Amino acid sequence: MELAFIPSPSRGVLHLGPIPLRGYAFCIIIGVFVAVWLGNKRWIARGGRPGTVADIAVWAVPFGLVGGRLYHVITDYELYFSEGRDWVDAFKIWEGGLGIWGAIALGALGAWIGCRRRGIPLPAYADAIAPGIALAQAIGRWGNWFNQELYGRATDLPWALEITSTADGRVPGTYHPTFLYESLWCVGVALLVIWADRRFTLGHGRAFALYVAAYCAGRFWIEYMRVDDAHHILGLRLNNWTALLVFLLAVVYLVVSAKKRPGREPVVEPGAAEDGDGAAAEKKETGADEAEAEAAEEPADSSDSTGSTDSTGSIDSTDSTGSADASAPEGEKQDVTDGAGSAKKS
Repeated sequence: MELAFIPSPSRGVLHLGPIPLRGYAFCIIIGVFVAVWLGNKRWIARGGRPGTVADIAVWAVPFGLVGGRLYHVITDYELYFSEGRDWVDAFKIWEGGLGIWGAIALGALGAWIGCRRRGIPLPAYADAIAPGIALAQAIGRWGNWFNQELYGRATDLPWALEITSTADGRVPGTYHPTFLYESLWCVGVALLVIWADRRFTLGHGRAFALYVAAYCAGRFWIEYMRVDDAHHILGLRLNNWTALLVFLLAVVYLVVSAKKRPGREPVVEPGAAEDGDGAAAEKKETGADEAEAEAAEEPADSSDSTGSTDSTGSIDSTDSTGSADASAPEGEKQDVTDGAGSAKKS
């Protein structure tokens, strides 16, 4: 008998009148907002303009949703196109089914379009949003909890997940909460990327590559625990092979990029510094204003010092150029006076 377990929601949707409020959709939306918020803060810290991350996300998010759905439908086509299934269900994204691999791939394409329109290097943008994407995944995984899906093997551990639904062949019982494992792992990945980015000054896409490699490492063992139907190749689930391949590609990119392009991009968004966006530009502008103020005071000080009589009682240069010297001989007064406007006669 289980003494403790994580209960599943009795239903994943609430109705506000005719409007359905789906837990899965809310998790996706909240995750997107968190990713954009954190990405915006990191982008500004790197010298970019406020709002740029959100503007590019307008391209990246729709592409990512389409890509995630396509990957799921293609790799689990029998759920929608086999006998007795309705292919229209392939468009019901609210019922769950987004493949992160397709979401990242097409999401990157959308981000590239947005970056290209603004003259921004995609690797710099990817570095800024990498931890936010990991947090978005951490939040989005709770959508699987609302739908009672993607759980692991049966277990009686205190943190086991209770499944009560019998839809789509589910067997009620307690199972490993792989959605929770992945959610916590993604939080750890986000913290790792933030720390490594500060410690090693990652640039040129290496922060994003670290996120990809770290996520794939966790996804491999979490995927291995799942018991939902999936295609297998040489005894491993398809997503295990995908995680392994993408992990290797990310590590290779990290190594090669660090050798070819060390350091970080000095400029991530053209014109941001001139507009005064970002902390660095603001500091530079403030320093320039102070310098101008100091320069404006100098002529006044100089005029005071040259326009006064010294301690010996002699008359200053202003008087000597504006009128004849009182001690000069009568015949030389005209020469001195003319020297104020032309070369002195010899």
